[in-house]
Amino acid sequence: MMNQPLNDCVIAGPLKNPAPHFAATAFSLLYQSNTLGMKIECHDQHATDDRLSFAFKTPYTSAVISEITGWYDNDQQAVVTENIIQAACGMMSVHGRASGKIQALGLNYVSTLTAALALHGAVAAAIGQLRGLTLSSSRVSMAAAALLSESQYIADATATELPEGLLLDKTAHSAAPPFVSSDGVVFELETLSADPWLKFWTRLGISPALAGKGWTAFLLRYAKAVSPIPSELMHAISKVTYQEISASCSQTGMFICPVRAIDEQVTDEQSKYEWLRGPWTFDSSADVKNIQIKPASSTLPLSGLTVVESCRRIQGPLAGHLLALLGAQVIRIEPPGGDPLRGMPPMSEGCSARFGALNRLKTIREIDIRLPSGQAEVAELVRHADVFLHNWAPNKAAQLNLDYSNFLELNPTLVYAYAAGWSTDENTYSPLHSIPGTDFMVQAYSGVADKISKTCGTQGGSLFTLLDVLGGAIAAQGITIALLNQCMNGVSTKVTSSLLSAATLLCADDFQNQHQAFDIGAASKSVVNGVYVTQQGKIAIECYDHQTTQRLIQALGIAADIEPAKLQQQLCCVLLAKTAEEWVTALQHAQVPAAIVAENLVDLHNNPRLKSILNLNSKSYTQVPSPWSFQ
Repeated sequence: MMNQPLNDCVIAGPLKNPAPHFAATAFSLLYQSNTLGMKIECHDQHATDDRLSFAFKTPYTSAVISEITGWYDNDQQAVVTENIIQAACGMMSVHGRASGKIQALGLNYVSTLTAALALHGAVAAAIGQLRGLTLSSSRVSMAAAALLSESQYIADATATELPEGLLLDKTAHSAAPPFVSSDGVVFELETLSADPWLKFWTRLGISPALAGKGWTAFLLRYAKAVSPIPSELMHAISKVTYQEISASCSQTGMFICPVRAIDEQVTDEQSKYEWLRGPWTFDSSADVKNIQIKPASSTLPLSGLTVVESCRRIQGPLAGHLLALLGAQVIRIEPPGGDPLRGMPPMSEGCSARFGALNRLKTIREIDIRLPSGQAEVAELVRHADVFLHNWAPNKAAQLNLDYSNFLELNPTLVYAYAAGWSTDENTYSPLHSIPGTDFMVQAYSGVADKISKTCGTQGGSLFTLLDVLGGAIAAQGITIALLNQCMNGVSTKVTSSLLSAATLLCADDFQNQHQAFDIGAASKSVVNGVYVTQQGKIAIECYDHQTTQRLIQALGIAADIEPAKLQQQLCCVLLAKTAEEWVTALQHAQVPAAIVAENLVDLHNNPRLKSILNLNSKSYTQVPSPWSFQ
């Protein structure tokens, strides 16, 4: 076991004293770097307000300078923050679909994802150097990270054939998961097939027709971020105790998980262990003598490398998509007849727009991996590949004879990647392995749902598939780290990540506050933070310090000595006097972070700061291109 593959590498920069709006990103960068074993050199150089920079150094390459900006165009006059990006890019609207109102996620989600992408880009650039490219810098923006996380929803909204019309003011809202028992326990239910669902609700006295309607609504969680469960189902389950519901789940094949408090999670010894270890496990089982580093075939750092991907849903396919954006050839294995999700509306040119958002750059091979002939076909692909990636259920790889041990002799240089649901350590038994490791179950178990509920005032987490997206990003990041380690040290590696480790990444600040295991700084807290109604449209405002808050008060003509308790009420009144567009112009001139809230994802086209990121020339749907740029 080698869980610190970058212990010969260095990350250097003003990361412990960044501008307040980059504090959460810097915090996550330091956490990830520390768990990878990197030497951290935080100097006292003045950190600029418009970007966060760091240098990534290896013993075998020149330093890669990585830059993180707020907007893609790096407008120095427009300071951005976590919630300003969430508002401007439509994330608050997608998250708010289930509740019917614009809401922030209540997490430093974009900041954390941006940190992962920034470190990933720096590592990829170093690989590019080792493969003959002259890459000295990489760049990513918070806006690009946010749009990447929403790429499937953007594809749905802009598809040429029957695009979705999920707008908060035009959609009927009803109760949605999580569920609440008669004794007040908040919990999530999960099943991957209709039969257990129908049996479960029938036991509660619900008719098959109404249970079927509930099943259709339940399935919408992953595709649409809504789940309008019929009120009859919510009422029926609220009359039963949690213990009785749990017993019924056992008898019908359903799965259940209570929404755990974040305080419970950070004091759990196993959770603490996983936090200290980091989002990945790296298992190097063989030294590769005289490894030949393949030269790059284009200007992208992973060009000329081949990835074989056998994944479903979001997490694994997104990981493969990110590797393709970095230049790798990705061969996607699908069952005979193709992945069923290809037919999920809305459609564009014969394929689901949502599916295409994650898989459009891949070569498709239809193989029945359940058959010996199919397994032999996969093995032959892997023989000539650089990476094999899957997100199957625990132990399925061994059952299919497609595990890491099956490929070691066949391809000694292979990077074998497992994008799991729960634990990153397959050798450690966990009762969680018997429960589907899906986004919403992991949100409930990990404390992420509790963090969101405390901020949003809801009972649980988000129907925005935030862990699937972040889990896919760290899976791809782990693969690229393993590839760099292979180039530097000549080792074959199995890298494992999970949705639970992605959740732990989002809760790293809670663990830090509880355990203080190492000094990685802290993220700043907002003084003013909210979404406000204006004469026309909604505006998001976020001030991190007293000075910015005073500039806000002055720009709005509010009395300078106003009591903090009355400021929110005054803001709501004053902002009704002008349109959101007028206020954003005035507040940006005063250097106050503000943005118009994107309530319709189609309106992202009208934001001049996002046009340069989105691919508007596609005839099928709006595509989100690579979040990275290299020089």
